[in-house]
Parts: sequence; structure tokens; C-alpha cells
Amino acid sequence: MTLIPFDDRDGLIWLDGAMVPWREAKLHVLSHGLHYASSVFEGERAYGGRIFKLHAHSERLIASGRLLGFEIPYSAGQIDAACEKVIAASGLTDAYVRPVAWRGSEQMSVAAQATKIHLAIACWAWPNLFGADRMKGVRLDWATWKRPHPQTAPTQSKAAGLYMIGTLAKHAAEAAGFDDALMLDWRDRVSEATGANVFLVIGGELHTPEPDCFLDGITRRTVMDVARKHGIRVVERAILAPELDAASEVFLTGTAAEVTPVRQIGMKHYNPGPITELLVHDYAALVRTASAARHAA
Repeated sequence: MTLIPFDDRDGLIWLDGAMVPWREAKLHVLSHGLHYASSVFEGERAYGGRIFKLHAHSERLIASGRLLGFEIPYSAGQIDAACEKVIAASGLTDAYVRPVAWRGSEQMSVAAQATKIHLAIACWAWPNLFGADRMKGVRLDWATWKRPHPQTAPTQSKAAGLYMIGTLAKHAAEAAGFDDALMLDWRDRVSEATGANVFLVIGGELHTPEPDCFLDGITRRTVMDVARKHGIRVVERAILAPELDAASEVFLTGTAAEVTPVRQIGMKHYNPGPITELLVHDYAALVRTASAARHAA
């Protein structure tokens, strides 16, 4: 597969209130967000030309910025409208949408009160993170990096800096022949994959780690709601690694991953089962139905 560099594409990107040609959407090399990770972002998906849970994503983007100590100079409604404008300009109906906000280049030091806050929104065609054959299940290695204590990082924000250990963990997993990595937290409790939440099926129930040191995903909450509508009990709790031996099914959730079965974690193997298949099907139907309903409205 030929990779198209992200700085050399056709199209338009929304940047600080204006649509600009893709190749001209640039920032200065001394931007604070690049040097000190004062940046937050969202990952969203459009289905049939409509972005699923758009307003929830826009609200979370603003909340993430506040957790990093800055105010994005647009309301959630304005961000919604800008995202929709980008989708319309792209000509895509199914797409991945990436809003990102960061501190600019007016001040270069740890302190950055004088910086301007920028916002950009781009979109591109991006199928499921794990590819078209993801229903076979993905293979996860155990990460050596751990999710940090919430008093050491703004763990409830979708902050760019928090993904550094995810990148390191995923690269190590790929080098070992796996698709991704499952991370523990600083207490050695199961937390999440490098960019997706994890669920275990144990005794017909869904068990998932409490999101007390990692992001409470929008897709995660959506899938939990879908499961409850089917009468499936959902348990949020502390989960230790040995408890994965009791799971009959495991799957990941996230905007990029959607609902993806897991077939291996370390040396332990699983088969995508009926609950996972139900939730894969119902989530796919939900995002399409929600898009069609918005078009009709």
C-alpha cells in the first residue's frame, strides 16, 4: 500500500476560521504545541456525510483544552459547523475528521500565557483502523509502558502528549508482530489499548476498566448503551491482568477502531463470539441510522 504524505494532498483544511488549501495549512516551527505538547485533538467519523456524536466531540475538545489551561476561541456549536463545512468541502461521505487545537508561537518557554490558541480541522478517507478483515480479531501484545496516575497528567483530556507512550507501546508491539498493545496503569490494572478502550465478556456480562486514569471514550459509552438495551449487564471495575483468562470474548472500541474483536493478548487466544458480533453489527447500524435521521431532519 502506497502511503500519501499528509502534507502533500489535495483538498481544504479549516484553519482559524478560514478554509485554506491543504498544502498551505501550516504552523510555525516554534509553536508551543510542538515543543511542550500544549495541544488537544478529537477523532470523529462521518457516516453518510454526517459526523457521529459530533456535538459530544466538540464539547470534549473544549473541555480538553480547559484541562490543559487554555480556552479554545470557538463555541461547541461553531466547531460543529466548521466540522460539517470541512466534510462538505471534501466531497466525502464516509470520512475520519480531526479537529486539533494548540498554543501558538508568541511565547517560547514552559510558561505560555501569551500564546494564541489555534484550531484546525481536516478530514480524509480512513477505513477502520485495523482494516477490512478486522472481524478475524486483532492481536495485542502487553505494553511495558503504563498509563500514569491522574495526578501526574491530565488523563481525562484528549491531550496530544498523552499519546506519546501509546506510540512507543504500539511500535514495540508491531515490531514483535502484533497489531497493537494492551496497557496496564501505574497500579498494574488493565487500562486500555494504545488508542482504544477494552471490553471483556465474562459469564455473559461486559466487564471494562473504570476510566479513572484514561479517556472515557465516546464510542465506549455508546457501546455500553447498546449492550444495556439488549439486557447485557455492563460492569465498570478494576480489572487485573490474570482475569483475562476468564474472558470468553474481548473487543476494542474507539472512533478509529469502531468495535473490533481481539483474538490474542500475549499468549492467550480468544474467538470473536456472539456478544462481540452483536455489538459490531448494532454499532454499525446505529451510526448509519443516526446519519440517515439527521439527513431526514
